[in-house]
Amino acid sequence: MKDEMILELINVTKVYKERSGKKFQAVNNINMHILKGEWVGIVGESGSGKSTIAKMISHLTSVTSGTMMFQGQDSTSLKKKELKEYYKQVQMIFQDPLLTFSPRMKIGHYLIEPFINFKLADKKEAFKMAEELLELVGLNKEFMGRYPHELSGGQLQRVVIARVIGLNPSLIICDECTSALDATTQKQILQLLMDLRKRINFSCMFITHDLSVAKAICDRIYIMRQGEIVEEVYSTNLLKDAKHLYTTELLQAATALQPLRPSI
Repeated sequence: MKDEMILELINVTKVYKERSGKKFQAVNNINMHILKGEWVGIVGESGSGKSTIAKMISHLTSVTSGTMMFQGQDSTSLKKKELKEYYKQVQMIFQDPLLTFSPRMKIGHYLIEPFINFKLADKKEAFKMAEELLELVGLNKEFMGRYPHELSGGQLQRVVIARVIGLNPSLIICDECTSALDATTQKQILQLLMDLRKRINFSCMFITHDLSVAKAICDRIYIMRQGEIVEEVYSTNLLKDAKHLYTTELLQAATALQPLRPSI
């Protein structure tokens, strides 16, 4: 039986037009895919186009040309009703968790918001679900009454992850979601994601500039440079199969990270 394709990008290009009228091609003719339950890394330096891909998939910016397929359907251009359903299936975790929060909204209200917006539960049920989600990410229900500024960066990212997985999405996009954290907290968040993968079995696009992080948690990795994919490698054979000079440079610059395994 053929593996189910969750996401496929076919000849996708993104061109930005600057105020001066000059055009900048951020992504050039990209072809990539993610299978159901697969974790795929996109690795490259700043400006390589990896975050632009995340924004196109998340419909935060439009595709200039090419096609995006999600669960077998063309998702390149979606209407308002279709887009709402799409957002329930495709969730994103950003680099700076604090930017996700309203400073005047308590953690509990932040967590129940998607359940109310998507009409998945009433307020009482939503609060109970939110408490269970906090426990799932290693936080107790006392955090429900706290404000964002009262939490550390790692705790905030755990709350963001709780909100994202609460919708049970088919695809989670992690855009440099650990790069703003210190090394110890980074490893804790990566371990949490690995544990949740075993519990929930979601597909993930993990964007990072650090090849060692992608190798630790991803099944397959796309290497990007200057808006193009220069190499595709499987994590288990990365050291053996990497052939492009840029991949070798990224390996040399990678931080040391011990292999991660689900702890549950």
